[in-house]
Amino acid sequence: MKTAKNTTFFFLLLLYPLVLLGCSQKSAENESINDVKAEAEKMDANQLRSMAMKYKDALEAKKGEIEKLVAKLRNIPPAEMTDTKAKEITEGINKINQSMSALNEKFTIYYNKLKEKGGDTSGL
Repeated sequence: MKTAKNTTFFFLLLLYPLVLLGCSQKSAENESINDVKAEAEKMDANQLRSMAMKYKDALEAKKGEIEKLVAKLRNIPPAEMTDTKAKEITEGINKINQSMSALNEKFTIYYNKLKEKGGDTSGL
């Protein structure tokens, strides 16, 4: 039974990056990528760093949410993995991954623009 839990957990860990990279570009903050790019063009290095930090913090918070859901999923017996509760948790993980994908794309815009302007990227 423990092997089945470990196997399930392993496959979830394998799926995490795939889901994160393959998610739709749906905006988690209701701001389009084009708007973010246009906004970043107008910012100075301090503003860009501040925005990048905001998105970094949001990504870290989402990562914590995922870890909590994965922990819940690990506690579900393998025989119940097809039940509604496991499916709800998996759907929750997928939604958070979609949100993280959108946040990461926006973070990358601010980060790259900050690098381009020669700003401090330490800690990002």
